[in-house]
Amino acid sequence: MTVSPLSPSQVTSQTTKPETKCEIKDIGLASLGRQRIEWAGREMPVLKKIRDRFAIEKPLNGIRISACCHVTTETANLAIALKAAGADAVLIASNPLSTQDDVAACLVADYGIPVYAIKGEDNATYSRHVQIALDHRPNIIIDDGSDVTTALVVERSHQLSEVIGTTEETTTGIVRLKAMFRDGKLTFPAIAVNDAETKHFFDNRYGTGQSTLDGIIRATNILLAGKVIVVAGYGWCGKGVADRAKGMGASVIVTEINPVRAIEAAMDGFRVMPMTEAAKLGDIFITVTGNKHVIRGEHFAVMKDGAIIANSGHFDVEIDLVALESQSVSSSFVRNFTQEYRLKTGKSIVVLGEGRLVNLAAAEGHPASVMDMSFANQALAAEYLVKNQGKLEAGIINLPPEIDQEIASLKLAAMGIAIDTLTETQISYINSWTEGT
Repeated sequence: MTVSPLSPSQVTSQTTKPETKCEIKDIGLASLGRQRIEWAGREMPVLKKIRDRFAIEKPLNGIRISACCHVTTETANLAIALKAAGADAVLIASNPLSTQDDVAACLVADYGIPVYAIKGEDNATYSRHVQIALDHRPNIIIDDGSDVTTALVVERSHQLSEVIGTTEETTTGIVRLKAMFRDGKLTFPAIAVNDAETKHFFDNRYGTGQSTLDGIIRATNILLAGKVIVVAGYGWCGKGVADRAKGMGASVIVTEINPVRAIEAAMDGFRVMPMTEAAKLGDIFITVTGNKHVIRGEHFAVMKDGAIIANSGHFDVEIDLVALESQSVSSSFVRNFTQEYRLKTGKSIVVLGEGRLVNLAAAEGHPASVMDMSFANQALAAEYLVKNQGKLEAGIINLPPEIDQEIASLKLAAMGIAIDTLTETQISYINSWTEGT
């Protein structure tokens, strides 16, 4: 099932005023961005249903939202939904290489949404944009990695009283929020959107699985069949990457630190071993752990000549690029997003997307139908925070199961899939302790 997205004029008065506050590459790219946003919207029927309701009910009317996300066509549809709900939203990029400049231009020109994102922006620019997001004095933060939330807590404690809550998209961000709460610094509710069932298995497994390999293929144009692919981490993202690599004919090795996940990988048919051993065997390495320096100097030293390394976890810290540079005599880009390091030993190692998320740096991120689920969760999480303002405790909270169920039901309906419902007899049996086998 496909749906037609709302036109700009259906959400807000169309504007082409370049004076809308922003820092983007080129406002002239707006028409191209509009076409691509509308194309993505065809594959996002759940968010479209929510947006239609939002446009009538205005549940976020007057709420200031600062969103730190990958500025893509899918995120644009979320931003448009927030605008339809009455929110005063500002959008900044969560990753310097994931921004789609035409999308940023369209959001500014056609929807009047302030955007601060330029593909390839440096760290200083990114940090400044985080400060701009906080200058918006947000009531709600939609975060990807908890950078804005962390900056708020550390640098803007005087604004904490204005915050209703935050929503977090990623596993890494939730880990940071838990540490923040443990240290007594998280004084408002933070919804773990990533932990919603309709987000983490769908987005991480199917989205990351497909889009990671898409990014690697776009960057290198290599055949995956017959290659030895080492997947570092066997969480939901790792499972998706390993499964799809196997499906394309690769021989997959998994590295893990968690014994339960390691057993699961072994029982799923994958070889499991430490990275020190896998480093000698792999043709392609993919990190999906969310941790730091998963591939380090001692691993580079034993890799095959021409080994390819990509990250699809979080940030650019999973590959120790400083160590790689120290072992190299030179480096150069041999293709877009494909950097070859010449080691002192004479071998070469190739890093994709500068060690950043390869699915966003070299490709377009998750398919729109995947982000439909993730951003439906984000939109309903923002509404939930507003509806329950003052009633929620500080700390990490999950979206209620009924919201998960609502999103799943909407997705099934959009896919034309019907499911069974319990009979009265079954309901009675499942809730009884007097009946049994």
